[in-house]
Amino acid sequence: MQHHAKSIRPFIGATNFEVSRQFYHDWGFEEVVLFPNMSLFQNETIGFYLQDAYVKDWIDNTMVFMEVENVNAFYNELLALRLTEKYPTIRIIPIKNQAWGKECFLHDPSGILWHIGEFINQI
Repeated sequence: MQHHAKSIRPFIGATNFEVSRQFYHDWGFEEVVLFPNMSLFQNETIGFYLQDAYVKDWIDNTMVFMEVENVNAFYNELLALRLTEKYPTIRIIPIKNQAWGKECFLHDPSGILWHIGEFINQI
């Protein structure tokens, strides 16, 4: 079977939908409201659906990997947004070197764990 996929868009939940919506705006994503309880957040290349839905086990176990061209530049730009000052529940974890490349981490206001990585060796 050949996949001719054009994108993949995960669904993520939120403990507080309005706070998460604002967070993703502040992070630089554009919002397309689909329903009162669900929006598409996207930039020029990727997208994901944010839902006004909270299931603790789901939220606590959701991770999203976002590949970037330059994780050092991305990390510095992320820090410059000063998101931790506006959203006290988020965490930004510094860059870690891995065998495959390097990555930093961001926990959104609900605790969704974003891995932001740059591959040196494609996996």
